[in-house]
Amino acid sequence: MAFARLSFMRNRHVRFWKLLGSGTGEGFTPIPNTSVYAILCVWPSSEIAHQQLGTARIFARYRARSLENWTVFLTPTSVRGEWSHQTPFEASQPASSGPLAALTRATIKPSILFNFWKRVPEISDVIGDDPNVAFKIGVGEIPWLHQVTFSIWPETAAMAKFARNSGPHARAIEAARSNKWFREELYVRFAILDQQGSWGGKNPLAHLNLEPAT
Repeated sequence: MAFARLSFMRNRHVRFWKLLGSGTGEGFTPIPNTSVYAILCVWPSSEIAHQQLGTARIFARYRARSLENWTVFLTPTSVRGEWSHQTPFEASQPASSGPLAALTRATIKPSILFNFWKRVPEISDVIGDDPNVAFKIGVGEIPWLHQVTFSIWPETAAMAKFARNSGPHARAIEAARSNKWFREELYVRFAILDQQGSWGGKNPLAHLNLEPAT
């Protein structure tokens, strides 16, 4: 991951990129998982994203060194906040009634690390038991401090129901707001355009009946 930085810095197409590690399990733990990594890239268009994924040498090197890889192509529908003092996403279309992805990113204040991480396992259990969530993972730039959650849902109502009704999640949000746990926050919703590869030997989104990207 460290050596990949130069490749992305030299790529004239990519507008914003982050190399992310994960925690053990589904990523929602403070213990690093050295076998699962994520790459987030912002491209000028879906066509360039597909072209770069297929031809850029950095992605070929990752595929050659991996047992499995999975890519989701997304377009933002709502954006609030910043990442590294930038606004990397721009909402390009209105939200639809179909499947969506949600990304949250926060820089956690060191003084509240214990309070933050003691809540995470309980939230992870709740989202893990939710039959509506199609996919979820926790990743991050810097262990324990810069955290990202990524989840995919069949529709907005299912995601809103989880956020509104799950006790641990709602309490954590209230605590974060009232106690100002985060130095920087970003919340993005995406429409799902396409996917490639597999996760755990299958397409996690097969049951969502996604339309192919145009």
